[in-house]
Amino acid sequence: IEVEDAFRTLKSTLELRPMYHRLEDRIRAHILLSWLALLLVRIVEVDTGESWRKVRDELQRLALGHFSSKNGDLYQCTEITAKQRQIFAAVGVEPPPRFLEIQPNS
Repeated sequence: IEVEDAFRTLKSTLELRPMYHRLEDRIRAHILLSWLALLLVRIVEVDTGESWRKVRDELQRLALGHFSSKNGDLYQCTEITAKQRQIFAAVGVEPPPRFLEIQPNS
């Protein structure tokens, strides 16, 4: 049953579709990447106690803004919510900084 659940996750959650590779190296690479994606999804679900869909939906609310002026460019991330901070902490990843890059014009 766990194998069937894994295939269901590959098809639905990860939205994987059949790929028609001819070369063995490409087939192996495709299988490896699919397996790694499934592993990452499961690790996130176990570490957060949430479904992948909930975690993904919450993290998709993050956005990057690019502001440009005569003085330069600024890249700013939206403010991290408490829930997003919990997710990052649970999986051991640093949240992105509020300001990612400031490029003054020369």
